[in-house]
Amino acid sequence: MGDNFDIAMDEFLPLRDVVFNTLRKAILTGELKPGERLMEIHLANRLGVSRTPIREAIRKLELEGLVIMIPRRGAEVAQITEKNLKDVLEVRRALDALCVELACDRISAEELEQLEKACDEFERATQTQDTTIIAKADVELHDIIVRATGNQRLIQLINNLSEQMYRYRFEYIKDEDRHDNLVDEHRMIYESIVKRDKKSAAQAAKLHIDNQEKSIIRQIRLEHDQAAKPKRG
Repeated sequence: MGDNFDIAMDEFLPLRDVVFNTLRKAILTGELKPGERLMEIHLANRLGVSRTPIREAIRKLELEGLVIMIPRRGAEVAQITEKNLKDVLEVRRALDALCVELACDRISAEELEQLEKACDEFERATQTQDTTIIAKADVELHDIIVRATGNQRLIQLINNLSEQMYRYRFEYIKDEDRHDNLVDEHRMIYESIVKRDKKSAAQAAKLHIDNQEKSIIRQIRLEHDQAAKPKRG
């Protein structure tokens, strides 16, 4: 059981929601790893709460598909599967294309400047080889485009999907061979928006997602093959 996450108390939320948010974040960011068992008593001690909010949180996480119940074993963090990945990215691909098309019409000069700086920041982040820094720079870049749409419903949908993307984001960022391509793809999206070229912007956004999907599937299969190898010693 990973011991590097803590409960973040919030005076405005009931304890059960705080526990749920804490465990959900730990799963989405990989602090609780796929296949890891969720022991109620251990988690209760770790977070300094009773077992009741832990049990409620696990039930809600199961409904979200982030936790699965195994007979005679109990709760486990759900594995990252190709089917789940494809389902999420299929929706994300369509929404990202819509975002860049709307941004071509609506982005302000100030937001364009922010987007150019974000492209530079992302390129610098890839040189650190630190997945957390790279992921943060990637999120900030895409957030500028999403905000530029000015569509609150779309922003809400993307934010919800972005949370589900956390699990996969770290997988493609681990693939260092892709870093130069990610930098180039961000530049293509930026330049298309500068030109207000909706068709090119949408194509670049879709290509960006398609390449991520290939990269993540490669990582999933690699990790699956490594896990399947018999242990020596």
